Amino acid sequence: MGFPKRIHDPDARLDYPFDWSDWLPEGDSIESATVTAEAGVTVDGTPTIVGGTKVVPYILGGTVGQTYDVTCHIVTADGREDDRSITLVVKEK
Repeated sequence: MGFPKRIHDPDARLDYPFDWSDWLPEGDSIESATVTAEAGVTVDGTPTIVGGTKVVPYILGGTVGQTYDVTCHIVTADGREDDRSITLVVKEK
């Protein structure tokens, strides 16, 4: 079983939210986040933390026919740390 897959156009600059709300215990929130991507796609700027539960990076680039893993690492206010990943499948739309 791989990571959840999303279709991405190579000319697009799109947001790919990572929603941590089901994972976070009540009262905890995301303090910091980093998003990394495999070579070939780019994380554009610093991801935004929305409502203490979502991390929203913008991703651009890629080569048609290739797949790329994008990983979000968070640290919470209570000191929890975890990673989630998605796979971008690059296709012309």
